[in-house]
Amino acid sequence: MDNGPGHTSLTPLAFLGRSAEVFPGKTAYIHGDLRVGYAEFARQVTRAAHALRALGVGPGDRVAYLAPNIPELLVAHFAVPLAGGVLVAINTRLAAEEVRHILAHSGAKALVVDAALHPVVAPLAGGLPRVVTVPAAGAEPDPSVGGLGYEEFLAGGSDDPLPWEVDDENAAISINYTSGTTGRPKGVVYTHRGAYLNGLGEVLHSRHTPESVYLWTLPMFHCNGWCTPWGLVAIGGTQVCLRAVVPAEIWRIVDAEGVTHLNGAPTVLVGIANAPEAHPLERPLVVTTAGAPPSPTIIGQMEALGARIVHVYGLTETYGPYSVCEPQPGWAGLAAPERARLLARQGVGMIQTDGLRVVDDDMNDVPADGETLGEIVMRGNNVMKGYHRDAEATATAFRGGWFHSGDLGVRHPDGYVELRDRSKDIIISGGENISTVEVERAIDSHPAVLEVAVVAVPDERWGERPKAFVVLREGCAATGEELADHVRLTLARFKAPDRVEFVAALPKTSTGKIQKFQLREKEWAGHDRRVQG
Repeated sequence: MDNGPGHTSLTPLAFLGRSAEVFPGKTAYIHGDLRVGYAEFARQVTRAAHALRALGVGPGDRVAYLAPNIPELLVAHFAVPLAGGVLVAINTRLAAEEVRHILAHSGAKALVVDAALHPVVAPLAGGLPRVVTVPAAGAEPDPSVGGLGYEEFLAGGSDDPLPWEVDDENAAISINYTSGTTGRPKGVVYTHRGAYLNGLGEVLHSRHTPESVYLWTLPMFHCNGWCTPWGLVAIGGTQVCLRAVVPAEIWRIVDAEGVTHLNGAPTVLVGIANAPEAHPLERPLVVTTAGAPPSPTIIGQMEALGARIVHVYGLTETYGPYSVCEPQPGWAGLAAPERARLLARQGVGMIQTDGLRVVDDDMNDVPADGETLGEIVMRGNNVMKGYHRDAEATATAFRGGWFHSGDLGVRHPDGYVELRDRSKDIIISGGENISTVEVERAIDSHPAVLEVAVVAVPDERWGERPKAFVVLREGCAATGEELADHVRLTLARFKAPDRVEFVAALPKTSTGKIQKFQLREKEWAGHDRRVQG
């Protein structure tokens, strides 16, 4: 196809080129007492890109980063593609063997690692690619890891300008590895075009402006931070780096830096809303949430503090957020519980997408009745290019020409989609489907409940039944029967959990998503549960 002589390929690199010219002295990022303007940010990126080339990184080479939300990882989102490479940001909670697999599978040519994470890579010493270590306060580098220090690495670069452009917008910009809860993690390939468009979608739907002050409570390694590192630079906003998610520190920074936006999973919001430091917000705060269906309860709590909730939905394979629950005229006038219930739905496709479908096994759209279950499928610019080095898994994921999410949902009469469960989480009890999300929301509405996860457990009569794992609020008490009765107030009796186990904490991923598979596997030890997914 001839795009014409004026065509240029889309790339988020262009965002930094523009903002460095338009906002040269404006603060691009903050880390502690450090404040860096856009012109200096662009210079740091350029020097790091040249330094990567000096390490031997060429077009298409993968460069891995194992680091928390620090400036060096923010710089990497531009420096690696500027050098012609492909960024592989690794989950900081992985074990050494998992990191080894990702380095080997991606074929990483270099690894930039935070000194505090040397204990993770030290067991791999001798089998690592070229290593660069970023210093971390209070962390002594392990000599066995070897390689260069970050300043020594940068000394090999230069400030000579590089073009903020690429020849092929469909070339890979990053590879993000899935959590691997059902097997080896798969490498999800993002393109320059997809990252560009998704970054702009984030700006639009989270209502970012050049005055945005965005706090990094979402890991940058997770779906490249939902493409926010690129999107915030596009609009000329300010990004506040945060090494660890600590509610007290989040509240301090929100107040001290005038934070206007943050992103996070519902469990992160639970921590923020229930922190001793929580207080009514002095200025508007947009909180974009995803990773698991947020309950109306936590939406209501955050709104009561003065936050504006933007509920999005997506997967690693869709660059993070793909749909958004767009508020409709009139919702603002509804009672808080009803508004929160509507906002808890996954909604409609974001502006840069091809929209959501909910389909049956034959790829026919299910009726928009709010009851008929189907699988949520997506396609378009913001769906992955494919799985790295896995053509078979790619073909399976895109059967019928749409990406299959593995999520089960319904479409309501107003066209909004609501997630009901992962296909592997749905409970089939005596032939009846029970949505764990639906039961969790009912339990979560009890005032004594802080967090809850519901999974299927074996049952001799019904095959399987729901069991709830519950974390109570500090100073509150409840019994299992009390919570089951509470569920029966709003749901059919057969959906109430037969068993409730009170726990101190729920197992979670590094992004705050509850790991139901850990709870489920323990309950099904010695039993055979044939569930797809």
